[in-house]
Amino acid sequence: MPVVLIAEELSPATVEALGPEFEIRHCNGADRDELLRSIVDVDAVLVRSATRIDAEALGAATRLKVVARAGVGLDNVDVRAATQAGVMVVNAPTSNIVSAAELAVALMLAAARHVSPAHAALKNGEWKRSRYTGTELYEKTVGIVGLGRIGVLVAQRLSAFGMNVIAYDPYVQAGRAAQMGVRLVDLDVLLAEADFMSVHLPRTPETIGLIGAEQLSRVKPSLVLVNAARGGIVDEVALYAALKEGRVAAAGLDVFAQEPCTDSPLFELENVVATPHLGASTDEAQEKAGIAVARSVRLALSGELVPDAVNVQGGVIAEDVRPGIPLTEKLGRVFTGLAGEVAQQVDVEVRGEITEYDVKVLELAALKGVFADIVEEQVSYVNAPLLAAERGCAVRLVADPESPDHRNLITIRGTLADGSQVSVSGTLVGINQKERLVEVNGFDVDIEPAEHLAFFTYQDRPGMVGTVGGILGDAGINIGSMQVSRTAPGGDALVALSVDTAIPHDALADIQHAIDAGSVRAVNLV
Repeated sequence: MPVVLIAEELSPATVEALGPEFEIRHCNGADRDELLRSIVDVDAVLVRSATRIDAEALGAATRLKVVARAGVGLDNVDVRAATQAGVMVVNAPTSNIVSAAELAVALMLAAARHVSPAHAALKNGEWKRSRYTGTELYEKTVGIVGLGRIGVLVAQRLSAFGMNVIAYDPYVQAGRAAQMGVRLVDLDVLLAEADFMSVHLPRTPETIGLIGAEQLSRVKPSLVLVNAARGGIVDEVALYAALKEGRVAAAGLDVFAQEPCTDSPLFELENVVATPHLGASTDEAQEKAGIAVARSVRLALSGELVPDAVNVQGGVIAEDVRPGIPLTEKLGRVFTGLAGEVAQQVDVEVRGEITEYDVKVLELAALKGVFADIVEEQVSYVNAPLLAAERGCAVRLVADPESPDHRNLITIRGTLADGSQVSVSGTLVGINQKERLVEVNGFDVDIEPAEHLAFFTYQDRPGMVGTVGGILGDAGINIGSMQVSRTAPGGDALVALSVDTAIPHDALADIQHAIDAGSVRAVNLV
């Protein structure tokens, strides 16, 4: 009988969903020694956020097959180490979306009507009706930053309040937004027009500090800002200054750059209502999460396809195809970084010997990579096609046994809204099957898909490589490798490079200006 370890308190419905076919054990996952003793001989472990499943815990487990996180975030699970150990990781990506959306609306209402300070004053024996005069949501403009699943739910709920809804999301097509009654705008327009703003983005290197001092200098002084997504997207120091100086009217915050957070200067301000990351903290969300991961564990231990697996796709995959899966995911992420938007058409082209096998999983891997950095939920092999369909992205798998230049070649090619095309190709080389990028937008390259990549196109002329290197050096960015590819001397050229750390936005802007670049793209695969 398979053994399932429940390492934290979960809904009773979780055990019911597992059923009688499993031996259920319990431990206190927050107690490190107890966890390491208990995990040794179990087939699956169910956790929430207090239990850390890292390389040490995975190493202690002799027969572990599944780690199930009853929630959305996976900060406490080392997915890479689990993948290397052959352990599936599952979560409950949609379990808390309603709860999170409702909390965002609650924070918006509470901040607009000064609920928190008025409540505190009344409990202190003070009746201050005139001091806490608020503002209505009706007929105001709300800007949704990030129109993923939670952002859509918030938009729907605020539309019912009679609000004018605008949104910024470079990875959502305007037609899709219009179907929901949302006007898609760029971030500058949203900052200028919004009376209320609600942030619903994943935390990535690109989104950290997205709403900073510069952005807050351009908003209405009557703005009410809500962040119930991830800490760090809104610069807390800049927000404090804007609130203190009256350049932002109020804020509702559920998340913080460092958590747990109990001593932020923001807590001193009456025009801030704050909660301790309660987005998923409802009975309904916890029950949904427990039931969802219990079902995933049942599927995984019976060898079936697991919809919410984040690192392993269920079903039989040929051994010759498996090494191409992580490469294809990376190609998808590079493709999105190069495109800067969701393509209207994506072709996943697989060429060479592996086309003898079923390569459908590579199409799924490509889509998983394409959407990994642009939606707030965890992307799986099952929900990736749905995400593509929701965003009006048509997908096609092309398999061809002929591959003139490489034993096997995987290309992701897409057509953007303006008709332009983006492409990136990769292959595996040598006995160790090392990953290489071999083509970017028609330019031949040969570069490892490292954690931090950058691509610059420009008109070929002397001194450009030195200029790029100089700017990166001044910014303290160490170059791992650099390649130049060109169509002809003096023609179009591409610089492709890997660096040790993410390139700051200011340095990218300096490079674009200095070499008069046609495009500047940074891609972070961490």
